[in-house]
Amino acid sequence: MKRLLVALAILVVSLQSYAWTQRQPFPVQNCQVHAPYGFPQAQGVVPLCQQAYLVGYDAAAKLPRFVTYELLPQNALGCVARTNAFVANQFVPNGAVPGDYAATGYDKGHMAPDGDLSWDVQVEFESFLMTNMSPQAGSLNRGIWKLLETSVRGWAVQRNQSYWVVAGGVYNAQDKQIGKGVVVPHAFYKIVVNNQTGEVAGWMFPHVAPYPNLGNDLTKFRMPISQIEQQAGVMYALPQGIKELQPGQEWTVDFGKLTNAKRAKCGASSSD
Repeated sequence: MKRLLVALAILVVSLQSYAWTQRQPFPVQNCQVHAPYGFPQAQGVVPLCQQAYLVGYDAAAKLPRFVTYELLPQNALGCVARTNAFVANQFVPNGAVPGDYAATGYDKGHMAPDGDLSWDVQVEFESFLMTNMSPQAGSLNRGIWKLLETSVRGWAVQRNQSYWVVAGGVYNAQDKQIGKGVVVPHAFYKIVVNNQTGEVAGWMFPHVAPYPNLGNDLTKFRMPISQIEQQAGVMYALPQGIKELQPGQEWTVDFGKLTNAKRAKCGASSSD
């Protein structure tokens, strides 16, 4: 029994060591899977290719201008437990650090959400790199932003289709800063493309003090892709013949069934 306990302890330490090892970003061409229609174009960004997502990082603002990735249905219900292991990206000099957010009232808001990347230990860890974070009020990050993140996973699982996702903040020189120069965006956007049907939908959420609760009606925040591009300062490569959905035409999701599917796969205590 004692030997078994020692072996388990060694295994746990090994897994933790693996999970906490930062890897140098991959060559950007390795991230073509996360930008299947072409890389988004924006001025002043440095591409950072992680295993499960691509970042267009703005070193001046210490933010991702955009983060893009492909969500496969088989990866949308991962069982790796959330670590909250926020950490500076050691391969980005003078980048944001967790301490920049201390006592500011802002959450470290994921652009590629942990819930989409919990299918692998190392990938889950990399979801907490600060190069994937932007300052978000809790009312947004834990409110309608989280609702949209969960909805995307539901669409992938319940339709058994893959989605290309891109998200980021909208900011300028007049926006406030926290810590050592981390800009607080005045809006956040997300664009979702169904890779099988070519359907696309975009959302823009205001992020202005006093940061009211935005409710749970996603249709109120739909925005044409061309307007998102204009406001965000990013040009997105989209598939030929895209069908931009009108507000109210979004894909549906059964959240109860999604939660049950997660618990059936990962255990009774799991939740999406």
